[in-house]
Amino acid sequence: MLLDLVTKMPERYKEMQYMELVKRAAAVKERFGDRLFIPGHHYQKDEVIQFADVTGDSLQLAQMASSRQQAEYIVFCGVHFMAETADILAADHQKVVLPDLRAGCSMADMADINQTERGWEKLQQLFGDTILPVTYVNSTAAIKAFVGKKGGATVTSSNAKKMVQWAFEKKERLFFLPDQHLGRNTAYDLGIPLASMAVWDPIHEKLEFEGDLENVKVILWKGHCSVHMNFRADHIRKLRSEEPDVAVIVHPECTREVVALADDAGSTKYIIDTIKQAEKGSKWAIGTEMNLVNRLKDSFPELEIRSLNPTMCPCLTMNRIDLPHLTWILESLEKNEIYNQISVDKETSRYAKMALDKMLSL
Repeated sequence: MLLDLVTKMPERYKEMQYMELVKRAAAVKERFGDRLFIPGHHYQKDEVIQFADVTGDSLQLAQMASSRQQAEYIVFCGVHFMAETADILAADHQKVVLPDLRAGCSMADMADINQTERGWEKLQQLFGDTILPVTYVNSTAAIKAFVGKKGGATVTSSNAKKMVQWAFEKKERLFFLPDQHLGRNTAYDLGIPLASMAVWDPIHEKLEFEGDLENVKVILWKGHCSVHMNFRADHIRKLRSEEPDVAVIVHPECTREVVALADDAGSTKYIIDTIKQAEKGSKWAIGTEMNLVNRLKDSFPELEIRSLNPTMCPCLTMNRIDLPHLTWILESLEKNEIYNQISVDKETSRYAKMALDKMLSL
């Protein structure tokens, strides 16, 4: 049965000792066996990751979940848009659950479907039928569906260059949602000058651009990742002046200035793979979420790893998923009480899947 989505976790789970929570969660997981699948995003806390069947990026986890056909329940340890993607790709018999509905993504929330539709109308008035929309997978199901309806596709930080190249084969201009920094860094790396990039401000419903509109090639939605905005150029300059032998690697959700100053930039998977292959004794400053940085630091003690921002904290919304919520959800499922189920309506799923499939087919 599907119970009230706003039901709160009982207080007793907050009061339980850590080891009791671990014991109870492990017991339920063992009893469920293959009927339960727990994907855990790289940015999750260690107390949650210890119960993950797989760890990875959002799309990778959603794909893995859909391939586990024997799993009746998918308890997604990530944020809301990730659970939506899992539900879009999941089979009809699979139920996707988010341990805490407050686990959202500020970037995804910066692209509201009503704002997007209004913005699209205005951009059509300015540029006509010359624009193809693409959206980062870090977006709501509604935005993915919007893009799918318009013939566009989703992108990941790993395949963004390939997808942007594909988009320019289809149309003269690109509308990139919702992270302006990934869009800007990707387009710049492909040789598109910054002077040919405009920014769409959804709040004031206006295009930020100086010059002849004919020169616009990329229209960037004015959104960003709150975590990656905390890495600044002055962090790199200070580090260079004090310890020039430290290599800096950052995520492309960082600003153009930060990416330009870093030694390297790439997706979460790229960062992890780079650290795995790093020379023993090398020093690294990493510009991405703190839970992952700390996990890499613990996993590779032969390297000297730190956060690029010395005062960095973990992603607050991602960290809504904690061990008490996970244990509560698991024990509730065992009692056939399904809380926090993420269910995307069929029409939205159909169009969103079109955008996802277009990317996957390439």
